[in-house]
Amino acid sequence: MKILITGGAGFVGSSLALELKSNYPTYHIICLDNLRRKGSELNVSRLSKAGIEFVHGDIRNKEDFDALPDVDFVLEASAEPSVLAGLNGGTPDYLMNTNLFGTVNCLNYAVKSKAAFIFLSTSRVYPIKTIETLNFEEEATRFALSNSQNVTGVSEKGIAENFPLEGARSLYGTTKLSSELIIQEYNEFYGLKTITNRCGVLTGPWQMGKVDQGVMVLWIAKHYFDKKLSFIGYEGSGKQTRDMLHVKDLYRLIDWQMHHLDEVNGETYNVGGGVEVSTSLQELTKICQEVTGKTIPIDKVLENRPADIKLYVTDNSKVTAKTGWKPEIGIKQIVEEITEWIAANEDDLRPILS
Repeated sequence: MKILITGGAGFVGSSLALELKSNYPTYHIICLDNLRRKGSELNVSRLSKAGIEFVHGDIRNKEDFDALPDVDFVLEASAEPSVLAGLNGGTPDYLMNTNLFGTVNCLNYAVKSKAAFIFLSTSRVYPIKTIETLNFEEEATRFALSNSQNVTGVSEKGIAENFPLEGARSLYGTTKLSSELIIQEYNEFYGLKTITNRCGVLTGPWQMGKVDQGVMVLWIAKHYFDKKLSFIGYEGSGKQTRDMLHVKDLYRLIDWQMHHLDEVNGETYNVGGGVEVSTSLQELTKICQEVTGKTIPIDKVLENRPADIKLYVTDNSKVTAKTGWKPEIGIKQIVEEITEWIAANEDDLRPILS
């Protein structure tokens, strides 16, 4: 089997490529990446050592697909992943050209190749105001969803696929939702076999975390390197809550989907850690202190940033019912793994993460 992974030198793309190659050594895996993200160049040698082909290219350029062979699967893991993209003073051009028009280039390549298509979307397709006006409980260390809600698609389990989509969601989320709609059209009218996974916060070793994306690694790295952090927004409480999904748990699902394609063709799934693998910044800070043995200063910024939300937790009921998949790696184990990775690669990671 031949597989193209776009964003293949990024955190998610490279992690999935290496897991696939480890489990299916005969698969020919091609990773396409423009190496724009700081630290992605470190993954190129890891891919090469594993026998994975790396191609330096950009999904924004149609010409970069022309030199690629036909494949059986396209795994679209490329993205400008920052929720603040286009909202923090910059223009949205790169965001739009990558996350929307780049995905169209990937789709056209998949049609030409007669390949199946798996798209990594985001929980950020769900609108901000609708989430922010849900019924919440403010607990001692986190925000939590109330049992009683007036909106469909939400319960104490989290947010499900039938949650309302009307409203603003960030330019990042909009590019992903727009891509989802286009993918549905390609599935219907071009006969392209497709799967869309709306992922919550993804994490694990080799993620180059920063303030606007990759919060788990950022939080651990700042503790490890004795740097400052801030609780931003919500009165500086640190109670905002997210579920976390280890990239190896995501891999287990994608492996199943690739090898049971006809059972899930055309489907869209919410995919995340769920309530069981969720944490607030307050709670994450305590775990980081326990694992690293360090306590660092944490400032409080009272004002929210654009597109902030109190909480996002994934209701995995649909994907679990169909595939049997559930996340297996908990918050404490994630923190321990990332800390061990930083310690083993400290010299390379210090200029990137500290």
